[in-house]
Amino acid sequence: MHKTLVIMAAGIGSRYGGLKQMDPVGAGGEFIIDYSVFDAIRAGFDQAVFIIRHDLERDFKATIGQRVAQKIDVAYTFQELKDLPDGLQPNPQRTKPWGTVQAVLTCAGVVKNPFAVINADDFYGRKSYQVLAQFLDSVSPEQDEYAMVGFKLRNTLSEHGSVTRGLCKSKEDNHLESVVETSGIECSADRAFSVDATGKKKPVSKDQLVSMNMWGFTPSIFAPFAEEFRLFLQSSVQDLKKELVVPTAVNSLIAKGQASVRVLSTSSKWFGITYPADKKSVMAGIRQLIERGEYPDRLWTK
Repeated sequence: MHKTLVIMAAGIGSRYGGLKQMDPVGAGGEFIIDYSVFDAIRAGFDQAVFIIRHDLERDFKATIGQRVAQKIDVAYTFQELKDLPDGLQPNPQRTKPWGTVQAVLTCAGVVKNPFAVINADDFYGRKSYQVLAQFLDSVSPEQDEYAMVGFKLRNTLSEHGSVTRGLCKSKEDNHLESVVETSGIECSADRAFSVDATGKKKPVSKDQLVSMNMWGFTPSIFAPFAEEFRLFLQSSVQDLKKELVVPTAVNSLIAKGQASVRVLSTSSKWFGITYPADKKSVMAGIRQLIERGEYPDRLWTK
């Protein structure tokens, strides 16, 4: 079965101050995004679609796209602030696009097969791509059966501060009920807890499944996402900061009975740079995986 990896990278230049400032984390100067594509290829994905901005195109292709294109079919879509339906115009003072639902919608008409959606700067691990690939191989492009990869909270925490995670509520049949965005999650040696605005602590199991924005969809998702985006814009098109993100839209579709989302559990450890001090941990984690033989020392040399 043909499968596409959709990589949301439109915001990556803003976070790093430009692609040239991106920090390599691998022994051969690889970025996290390189490991994502490498893992996807091993799991049987045969197309990668990068969602970027027009002003990133030249640097992105020179820095990442050209080397990846030697290993997998590559396409690009573009997420821009002013690309809105029905001739809507944003507040002229707004400076950023409209969130991850808008990003996914840029792929309508480009992506024809079941597809995964990931963040460009999150390391999800080999097993995560394997379980998601198995799911995508089981569905047809017309089905409205989707999936979310759930990570154990303990495998997503930072040693350097609190994090925000989407805590997953699942039904007994392992289908998603909702994703609850929870901020202020901290951990100690033996437990984790969230801290609300008043400073009150609430225990959270370290084995709680959380969403790290790794999804499996079919092209049937584009129509309901477009409707959710349209409804969002009716009340928010003049807002300077509001965004419509995938978990919010998925929650809405589940509540309306318009989507069924299977929760796929993974034992992979997630890596990401939430705080500057996290970079050393990410590099050390990848080095351990290389030493265990899960990745070659240089990803793209063969």
